[in-house]
Amino acid sequence: MPEASSGTKAEPGTPRKQLTLFDPALMDAALVDTFRKLHPRHQLRNPVMFVVYAGSIIVTLLYIQSLFAKGEESSTFILVNAVWLWFTVLFANFAEALAEGRSKAQAAFLRGLKQSVMAKKLLEPHYNGKRIPLPANMLHKGDIVLVEAGDLIPMDGEVIEGVASVDESAITGESAPVIRESGGDFSAVTGGTRVLSDWLVVRVSVNPGEAFIDRMIAMVEGAKRKKTPNEIALTILLVALTIIFLLVTVTLLPFSLFSVEAAKAGAPISITVLIALLVCLIPTTIGGLLSAIGVAGMSRMMQANVIATSGRAVEAAGDVDVLLLDKTGTITLGNRQASEFYPAPGVTQVQLADVAQLASLADETPEGRSIVILAKQQFNIRERDIAALHASFVHFSAQTRMSGVDVSTGVGQRQIRKGAVDAVKKHVEALGRPFPEEVAKTVDDISRRGSTPLVVVDDGRVMGAIELKDIVKGGIKERFAELRRMGIKTVMITGDNKLTAAAIAAEAGVDDFLAEATPEDKLKLIRSYQAQGRLVAMTGDGTNDAPALAQADVAVAMNSGTQAAKEAGNMVDLDSNPTKLLEIVEIGKQMLMTRGSLTTFSIANDIAKYFAIIPAAFVTTYPQLKALDIMHLSSPSSAIVSAVIFNALIIIALIPLALKGVKYRAVGAALLLRRNVLIYGLGGILLPFVGIKLIDMALSLFNFV
Repeated sequence: MPEASSGTKAEPGTPRKQLTLFDPALMDAALVDTFRKLHPRHQLRNPVMFVVYAGSIIVTLLYIQSLFAKGEESSTFILVNAVWLWFTVLFANFAEALAEGRSKAQAAFLRGLKQSVMAKKLLEPHYNGKRIPLPANMLHKGDIVLVEAGDLIPMDGEVIEGVASVDESAITGESAPVIRESGGDFSAVTGGTRVLSDWLVVRVSVNPGEAFIDRMIAMVEGAKRKKTPNEIALTILLVALTIIFLLVTVTLLPFSLFSVEAAKAGAPISITVLIALLVCLIPTTIGGLLSAIGVAGMSRMMQANVIATSGRAVEAAGDVDVLLLDKTGTITLGNRQASEFYPAPGVTQVQLADVAQLASLADETPEGRSIVILAKQQFNIRERDIAALHASFVHFSAQTRMSGVDVSTGVGQRQIRKGAVDAVKKHVEALGRPFPEEVAKTVDDISRRGSTPLVVVDDGRVMGAIELKDIVKGGIKERFAELRRMGIKTVMITGDNKLTAAAIAAEAGVDDFLAEATPEDKLKLIRSYQAQGRLVAMTGDGTNDAPALAQADVAVAMNSGTQAAKEAGNMVDLDSNPTKLLEIVEIGKQMLMTRGSLTTFSIANDIAKYFAIIPAAFVTTYPQLKALDIMHLSSPSSAIVSAVIFNALIIIALIPLALKGVKYRAVGAALLLRRNVLIYGLGGILLPFVGIKLIDMALSLFNFV
């Protein structure tokens, strides 16, 4: 089209870097953010940790007071408690900062893609080649731009003219270039990607600040993450537990404020001990890690090359119990492959396979290659001497809808063709040759099965038909079996007739199918499941998928799809892989499993801490509580400090699990609950006994308290 012109060129895109769990590049920033989060405004966002924060301030003030006014309580005891209470707050801040840091690093990389690009805006009518150079950020929706080899695509848009190879590695992380062309489902282009060859004329589909990269940056910013409904419900539960223990502590407060009267009653309880008691009994472990778990869930989606619009979408993926899956490209390979040769009367299968393979030697389509392979596998036909045949290959065209080869016979040209039934029939009839009724019947049978028939003709003689059928992906049946064990129903969506759909559904192992599906049918099906109280996930890439995507609870749009599909979905798959939906569900389940497991561990943890700190706090009032000191801790002071230290250390110890997630297992809810109770419930009870006892022994060894 237009001749090459100058414009700002970009350096070749580099695939996105996958961050490790504790990437050194993130640690410094996370440590700085840890202290920034000490601001009261930030601490108020987490009511559980705000109680610890307030307690840390009070105990710190008590320590300062103890330096000037001698009291009954050791200043060292108060100082140790203050230090470890602050560590508890800092460790919780660090967990959140580290999770957010991974997302912010991804966002920073994306911001780097927003280079200052000079776009080549074309004037209407744009075919005259007249262009105006202007910065990309001055483009608006509806503007038409030219993008040539080596140029960055300035803004998101739709290709309206041209075909080009595009490097999308900076967005998708995949180094292999992709083809973008006008029309169809591969016309969408993303700003920040680079044209490698040829040229494209693109109609801009967004306004400044609304580009896909801008949305990606907003999506992955952990600081902008909104709490999901389940997370809000869990927060309410944690707050309720905190309030209960806070009221208990306030009830005991008079014993501390009026220490003289308390001493007469034989119950001197210091404010430091009360705060330590409160912090150890409220669910600080899950309270400190809850935000990190949610942010890490979104980050894991990003590492899977899926952009989630919010934590709500990630969590909904974990609650999904119905999956709507498109047949082509998801359940089947997407490219039909030759499965059988059906010879015409008077023709053998070997003869048909021979000419069909010969006609397909230069056919680079998946269908053509599958015909060559099938002939080799069934009849061992191979090692053609193309030079000796003096073959001239005829490539497929949209006009003829046939391909084949012309072979020199010494007395003329032998024409071998294969192609669509109606095209071959016209070709045969134009040569004055008949089209056998038996072949016509075979073709009808193939079509009724939902397969695609190709007819082969040799010098006007119909040799027979080839059946091309959808091939179910290897391992997909096992994946569906896993989902079934998790209680998730799989439904195949296809435009095929019911007979074909039923055959493929049975082979793939899906639970149900919707045949001859229209956009209205998909929408109706989703609404019917939602009316039953079920959460539905689906994937799509076309404009006709947009209504159903907008209705689905989890809607995964393909990055290669249309703008309408991407705007309707609440997730975008950068790899444009329809089977990614299965991985998305697993990531969502993993986030819910992680949260549930750590909540179980945290509450079980508190039960064990009761035996450490309650006897120590109240033994002077109720000597009978000494019987609860089953750990035989060295002193009440050591018991309290040991519990506070363990309470802080367990948060930092669980950060890797919160960020990486509990290992996903495709098991049912009942089995998962039993496993949670056994591992994280029993483990949460036993671990504090061991940990607190070891800390107590260390404190006694060094006479620290």
